[in-house]
Amino acid sequence: MKKSRHIAIVFFTLLSLCVFPARALEVFACEPEWGALARTLGGEQVNVYTATTNQQDPHYIQARPGLIAKARRADLLVCTGAGLEAGWLSPLLQSSGNARIQVGQPGHFMAADFVTLLEKRAMPNPSWGGVHSVGNPHIHLDPVRLQQVAHKLGERLQIIDPTHRAHYRALQEKFMRAWRNKIRQWEEKAKLLQGKSIVVHDAIWIYLRAWAGIKRAGALVPMPGIPPTSTRLRRLSARLQRDTVYRIIYANYQDPDAAELLSQKIGIPATSLDFSPGADEPLTDWFERLLDRLL
Repeated sequence: MKKSRHIAIVFFTLLSLCVFPARALEVFACEPEWGALARTLGGEQVNVYTATTNQQDPHYIQARPGLIAKARRADLLVCTGAGLEAGWLSPLLQSSGNARIQVGQPGHFMAADFVTLLEKRAMPNPSWGGVHSVGNPHIHLDPVRLQQVAHKLGERLQIIDPTHRAHYRALQEKFMRAWRNKIRQWEEKAKLLQGKSIVVHDAIWIYLRAWAGIKRAGALVPMPGIPPTSTRLRRLSARLQRDTVYRIIYANYQDPDAAELLSQKIGIPATSLDFSPGADEPLTDWFERLLDRLL
């Protein structure tokens, strides 16, 4: 009887070590915004590796050996989804051989699955360049949608590591309170932007514009992934000289030449905005800085 009880204790002890890891969770974040969110919601119970920096275009990343090695050890994969990582995430998952982070597993978390997407297309078309048919994936630029993702990511951490459920729940509640307060402050600031017209490099800013009530006066490129032409810029310049435009904006990783050229032609400032937070930068600091530069 004692021997059977001993075996049962050993069995359940080993089972608990498998299901409820005592070590910190290894989190693989595809973009800096999700790395920052995972660090905030996980605290000391997570080790976060971010696959890209805010100096990179997340559309064009290679599944290099270093990334594969990190993915192989991950307990949780946090990415945008909606096709943003279509060119490199599938090969990375396949090469990693890590069952924990495959599609359909608790360790596979796509932020875009938990919000309503804008710019959905009925059918993909090769002439669209880098347009995502399932919807625009750049949801982190809307603080309300980011809050929705934070709620779901906090829940997912509790599912993967139930031993530390109380820890994750406390950090989630703390973040949600602080973020809601920040949203109220940002909404007050953003009233100065409502109804203003801006020229964008491409469609990546749609969620920020929708949240702040900013109109789009034009785009430097005809479609994402297709470079601007001199003919397009000339026509855009002629049209915008008759319109009231507040600013030209482009992401910090994008070529500034077209924006600066148009700025000189029509006398409107061109502003580079950090598309994602910097290394170890809190989300609140990044969005505050982005909004201040836009104002």
